[in-house]
Amino acid sequence: MDEMQEIIQDFLTESSEILEALDNKFVELEKAPDDLNLLNDIFRSAHTIKGAAGFLGFKQLVEVAHATENLLNKLRQGELKVNAAIMDIILEAVDFIKLLIGHITNNDQREEDLSGIIGKLNNILQNAECGMRNADLKSEIQNPKSEIQDEESGEKQAESSSAIEPQSVFIPELMTASSPQSSTHPGINPIKGEEATKTGDGAPEHVERGQGEVVRVQTEQTIRVDTKRLDDVLNLVGELVLGRNRLIKLNSMLECKEWEMAPAFNEVASHIDLITADLQLAVMKTRMQPVGKVFSKFTRLVRDLSRISGKEIELQLSGEDTEVDKSVVEEIGDPLVHLVRNSIDHGIEAPEIRDKKGKPRKGTVKLDAYQEGDHIVIVVSDDGKGIDAAAIRAKAIENDLVTEADAAGMDDKEVLGFIFLPGFSTATVVTDISGRGVGMDVVKTNISKLNGVIEIDSKVGIGTKFSLKFPLTMAIIQTLMVGVGNEAFAIPLSNVIEAIRITPSEFHRVEGMEVISLRNAVLPVIRLSERFNIPIEPSERSYVVIIAVRERNYGILVDRLIGQEEVVIKPLDDCAKSAEEVAGATITGDGKVVLILDVAKMVNKLIDERMGKR
Repeated sequence: MDEMQEIIQDFLTESSEILEALDNKFVELEKAPDDLNLLNDIFRSAHTIKGAAGFLGFKQLVEVAHATENLLNKLRQGELKVNAAIMDIILEAVDFIKLLIGHITNNDQREEDLSGIIGKLNNILQNAECGMRNADLKSEIQNPKSEIQDEESGEKQAESSSAIEPQSVFIPELMTASSPQSSTHPGINPIKGEEATKTGDGAPEHVERGQGEVVRVQTEQTIRVDTKRLDDVLNLVGELVLGRNRLIKLNSMLECKEWEMAPAFNEVASHIDLITADLQLAVMKTRMQPVGKVFSKFTRLVRDLSRISGKEIELQLSGEDTEVDKSVVEEIGDPLVHLVRNSIDHGIEAPEIRDKKGKPRKGTVKLDAYQEGDHIVIVVSDDGKGIDAAAIRAKAIENDLVTEADAAGMDDKEVLGFIFLPGFSTATVVTDISGRGVGMDVVKTNISKLNGVIEIDSKVGIGTKFSLKFPLTMAIIQTLMVGVGNEAFAIPLSNVIEAIRITPSEFHRVEGMEVISLRNAVLPVIRLSERFNIPIEPSERSYVVIIAVRERNYGILVDRLIGQEEVVIKPLDDCAKSAEEVAGATITGDGKVVLILDVAKMVNKLIDERMGKR
């Protein structure tokens, strides 16, 4: 049973990888319908899923895959021509296959009604034109047709051999008929025909195939590791980092004293510091994934939304190889989906409107990623109509979010920040794509979870650019340590712009909000002593840490600046989760527990309090 479960898990993993790649390949095929190599590659992928599903007894999956395979075969033979309508049906079938695989993954025994999708696929087949379109095309597909016969004969042979052991049917099917992106299953030998000839160490060197044909089997260079194990290793590295910080703190204290072992102790501390940094980096890299895993999903999304909206849209991707922590990859998907959907629905104009404006009929949506220091930047841009700051300002006044006087004093970037408020939308019509005023709120919320920031740059008639900036990892971050009374706090350095000294006379109140003036800009101020009820002694001089949140700067008033420190984020337990303005806790080099501030939530609470007073 365990062995069969492992085989099923391998099937699910490989099938998911194949399906993920198929979305992009189908979009490519729609643009290049005469690419027989691509079509053959797609056919083999569908054949792989069908063959493996047939062996494992997933009958519904076999039915849909088989019907899809038949349609693809007609395309390969030239009896049908790829067009948007046919591609819609094929992609619907692919989505159905994804649904069925999802049921298998979740051990869901329910059966779906296949009559609809099977009927659509068979209807296309029944209406297919007989024969080839021309002699040249017949010549081009001659070889692929023989390939089909070979594959189909192999398939029939496998189906007729019910008594064969699982490994002797499933594994050759999955290995030899798979698309290029499929990988060898760990721990399973791809044996076909004669038993593999083995080298002295027991590893298969090659297998015999057909009449003396030798297929070389490359040694597996990767292993599959449960992410929980990586998380456990990362947690241990985090504890090591805390110990390293403590050791460095002790070393600095000993250097101030006359101790004969101080030089040796310093040498050991420096060595451990170096090794810990290298180990931390190595473990971090094991969790890094290319952002292209997220970007690849948008090819299909943009294609479908283009069809729904009736717009001509081209998606351009760059920086797919940029790597980021797994936790960030898992969280950025939803914000990017909402941003792309809004670009298509609100940004890109209809082809006839773009013609009148002198723009290309086909609009462009770009996704770009690059690393900037210890942060990753993802940019979503379009060449559409842009965001009208005047319309946003008027809508904010209409919704009583701001007074006319305050709105007049806000620059365009500050005004554009209103689109991230819950329920805010300037759309006059709600579509299937957007317009409900919830998407951008989701964007802001998810980015805040990642300690990220978002910037908007929009020009009417030219386009809009959203720049998302995240830390590379969420486990270990750089912070600015500050002190308030007898307490210490950590502020994520990604949010910090600068820190200034200030006197009590420089504080002012505007509409009940405490503010300071900095280089002709008015900044709201948050007093940590009031937020956390910390008693402090009056002082003639204190510090204000300037932070950037939601395209605007704010100030956090503290008593002292302690310094910059790399910290390990520890989640709070249930009894402390009520502290909404705290992202977690850490242990400093001197052994103290320090709270890590969630500056985005602090700013949100400040804005809510301000709105409540109106």
